[in-house]
Amino acid sequence: MEMTYEERLRFMYQLCQAQTSAGIQSEAQAVEAFANVEIEDAIHYLASFLTFKAIQSADRHPAEELENDFDMLGVYQCFGVMVYAFLFMPLTQEGRHPDYDRAQITIGKTLFDGLAPEMLAEIIESGFHKFKLIAEAESEHWQEYRENLDKVTISYMIATTDDDSPHSPEEVLPLFGQLLSQLCEAFTAD
Repeated sequence: MEMTYEERLRFMYQLCQAQTSAGIQSEAQAVEAFANVEIEDAIHYLASFLTFKAIQSADRHPAEELENDFDMLGVYQCFGVMVYAFLFMPLTQEGRHPDYDRAQITIGKTLFDGLAPEMLAEIIESGFHKFKLIAEAESEHWQEYRENLDKVTISYMIATTDDDSPHSPEEVLPLFGQLLSQLCEAFTAD
């Protein structure tokens, strides 16, 4: 049976949540959670999860950057919002609209839990400014970057939710780290 895009999102959400959850759900709990998760909440979680994995894969150290290179936290936030946008994009064909205000706050609070509200607000604002710059950029470099991040995001979804995928999720995750590193380099060079 072929899954719809929304079912794939829900399934990927469940699988990624299982990786980070210490508690084991029963099959009945997993089925209920699958059916009841709000799709927007699932996408927020997935964008945060993939950004966190990208940070790990890129061997970045946000705690150190908080002290030495605060602007990099805005780059991570930007990356998270971009992943959110690419995960949400297919749902726009059904007439749904992404809620970027809610997404950027949820992603920021998830990635930077424990920071003072003023610092969090600065990171969210910086990240969204970078996101808009990249989204509106017409240069070939940024168009190619957006296409690559979109492809990697969809590849991860397929690798996670399709047994016939030519790649495993573990093979795709490092690509997020590479793309995050490119984004960090672009904003370091500016």
